[in-house]
Amino acid sequence: MSVNVLAAVLVVAALVMPNSVVRLGPEKFLRIPGEAVIGAALMLALPRRPRIVLAAVSGVALGAMTVLNLLDMGFNQYLGRSFNLVLDWSLLGDAESYLEDSLGRAATLAAAGGVIAVVLLLFVLLALSTVRLSNLLARHTGTATRGTLIAGVVWITCSSLGLQISGVPLASDRTATAVKIQARRVADTLRDEAEFQKVAKVDAFGNTPAAQLVPDLRGKDMIFTFIESYGRSAIEDPIMAPGVDSTLDARTKALAKAGYHAKSGWLTSATYGGSSWLGHSTTLSGLWINNQQRYRTVMASDHLSLTKAFKKTGAWDTVGVMPGVQKAWPEQSFYGLDKVYNAFELGYKGPKFSWSTMPDQYALEQFQQRVHGRKHDKPMMSELILTSSHQPWAPIPKMVGWDQLGDGSIFKGIQAAGNKPADVIADTTKSREEYGKSIQYSVTALTEWLERYGTDDTVLVFLGDHQPIARVSGNHASRDVPISIVAKDPKVLDKITDWGWTDGLRPAHDAPVWKMSAFRDKFLTAYGSTPHPKKG
Repeated sequence: MSVNVLAAVLVVAALVMPNSVVRLGPEKFLRIPGEAVIGAALMLALPRRPRIVLAAVSGVALGAMTVLNLLDMGFNQYLGRSFNLVLDWSLLGDAESYLEDSLGRAATLAAAGGVIAVVLLLFVLLALSTVRLSNLLARHTGTATRGTLIAGVVWITCSSLGLQISGVPLASDRTATAVKIQARRVADTLRDEAEFQKVAKVDAFGNTPAAQLVPDLRGKDMIFTFIESYGRSAIEDPIMAPGVDSTLDARTKALAKAGYHAKSGWLTSATYGGSSWLGHSTTLSGLWINNQQRYRTVMASDHLSLTKAFKKTGAWDTVGVMPGVQKAWPEQSFYGLDKVYNAFELGYKGPKFSWSTMPDQYALEQFQQRVHGRKHDKPMMSELILTSSHQPWAPIPKMVGWDQLGDGSIFKGIQAAGNKPADVIADTTKSREEYGKSIQYSVTALTEWLERYGTDDTVLVFLGDHQPIARVSGNHASRDVPISIVAKDPKVLDKITDWGWTDGLRPAHDAPVWKMSAFRDKFLTAYGSTPHPKKG
């Protein structure tokens, strides 16, 4: 009897399980699943062989839906969206790499093995449970028939009257609804792929002659910098904001003393919690790239990225400094970068800081030595991706003397003395505190670099790529990220006076909020570019 009860509990729990961690609660599992009522009726009507086959297939299908629910939970918790059955399988490999960098290979292999074992066990247990319950129904046909009829009447009554427990409907069709949602999501994804291919071929500046692109920035050394996970929560959350805001205010004053001034606003990112490349490509392409298929489509297109616009003029040499890139990076062509320095080309001999291959301060110093500080026939347009504020925010680098950076070996002691990733990952409050410290570090490193090495012709544009994960930013956080433009030449900031941005590095709460995809065209227009549309 106890085995039968366990089988029933397992099946019902799988049928009513929500797909979000925040929706988990005992009331969710005290519901009547309509699918179970229909399934029982079918089992009672079928002969033995078809009944067992249907029961086993139903158990396997229920196992698959449970796995998808669990994936939805993880994606909602970390990326603020549900799992996409068509596009997101490739991200599981990235998740494994992240765990290996954060927790080590042994722990990652153990975790991966545990996940595989749990998934297989789930499929087996649900298949065995449904078969066992079908056999139970067949052995007690009369009782089972009456029970099924009563359950059906109760389900219809609860559904018709809208009866609830703690605000949750008693009558559940959770699994059937989930199947419909997944099917609709697949259809929408396939349709979106075709539609976006058409959208990507249309470009307001696609046919703009080189001489008519960013004429008001000629002679400037342009730097576009993304700070990992630098989101609105860093500036407004009560735990993170005090330290981050203090750093932004202090760095604003330090830059002003060095002759620099800044204006800041907000952009709504196309991604959340991760998939930074979607934020980078959305900002620089002017297209809303919120999934992997859109990303692949635009990377294979000739759509004009903001960075490539500078290359197209012929007036700038272009370079990328990408300490997070550890493999071939064909995206270099789309971004119009003549040269890219990846993680292995910056001479770093120090330790990794969890996922981050090197501290931002070191990457910036290498940018100075290899790019910005050298004499060039043309001004430089540079794209930098800073990674020290990448989760799990442990250990976090500390600033050292710029003249002491050397090959990065100085960071060995700092890394060894820092927090262990496992300790921070397991503690939500600690994660939020350490996230705030990592943003302070990255902002300080970047602005100290500008203060130390910037010239009258240096123009820095820096922004976040997305908000941190929901466990840090909150389950209902916005998708907004800060963006700042910093320059010595007052004419550079005069060009964006009508944007309504806030003076300084800290955007006001009510500063304008644009979709991230709007930035490219607004920037190109502000600095004198003339639209010459390219139509698909």
